[in-house]
Amino acid sequence: MKLVLFGILVFSLLFVGCFGSEEQLHELTEEDRLEKIPNDAVKVTPEMDKYPPVLHSDEFEEPIPFDAVNSAGAEDSPFIPSDRDEFYFFFTPDVDVPVEKQVLDGVTGVWISKYENGIWQEPKRVILQDSGKLSLDGCEFVHGDMILFCTAREGYTGLHWSSAERDGDSWKNWRVDDFPEEYDVGELHIVGDTLYYHSDKDGGMGGYDIWFSKKVNGKWQEPENIEIINTEETDGWPFVTPDGNELWFTRTHLGSPAIFKSEKVEGKWQEPELIISQFAGEPTLDKAGNLYFVHHYYDDGKMLEADIYVAYKK
Repeated sequence: MKLVLFGILVFSLLFVGCFGSEEQLHELTEEDRLEKIPNDAVKVTPEMDKYPPVLHSDEFEEPIPFDAVNSAGAEDSPFIPSDRDEFYFFFTPDVDVPVEKQVLDGVTGVWISKYENGIWQEPKRVILQDSGKLSLDGCEFVHGDMILFCTAREGYTGLHWSSAERDGDSWKNWRVDDFPEEYDVGELHIVGDTLYYHSDKDGGMGGYDIWFSKKVNGKWQEPENIEIINTEETDGWPFVTPDGNELWFTRTHLGSPAIFKSEKVEGKWQEPELIISQFAGEPTLDKAGNLYFVHHYYDDGKMLEADIYVAYKK
């Protein structure tokens, strides 16, 4: 889920906020989200895909759809916490609906599937707003009992980072929890005391770059550009392994998003390696090292839908 998609919501939320949402937020299930997918929606399969993902690494099996969460709607922004058997993703039922109307459908937002008894369970909505109030949430990062997410929400002007605390199977005490404005923090990943994120802030190589910031005495320090990672193209959506030694990210390659990996050797990031190309982005890894990512289906320049794919580690 890209931060820029939220920008046009600022006026929309202020305008429709007084009317409330179409549905009260509640324990939304798989049935709820599937009911919102248009009846004429066609589920794209790998056999129908004109631009399938292309694997460039011998570390993985060929990528396949992660059907535990996929539907004829759009699944995007996968994220697996390093310390929990959970799979988070962004969902919207119809990619043709403008973003300012998606916020009214009751199901667009962050969803979760849990790994229990050897299988991924049916997804449920992650509620990050009071019942009856509007918000559009995405860009989720989860560690332990904390979630960070980007949000455009009723009562606030503009786009913000927010946080919430885990309370059993729910999230409570959500609040706006922004980073310093001048850091221009886009989609992010935190490992220990280091924040990795993408931004088009001044001083970069061009387009989105990946930056990092260290937390010292409770404060994030001035960001530094990871120059060996970045190019004049778009470089972003970082995922860093728990040991801090692999940085996975998305870069434009031959005109479409692709997944790259950089390894840290003796404390220094190395030249990135192309892993999967052709409309593949936003990588996340599970404990076994399996690679999950979003794949967008296109036809004649039009995006049809999006699915989560997985490339299992050999």
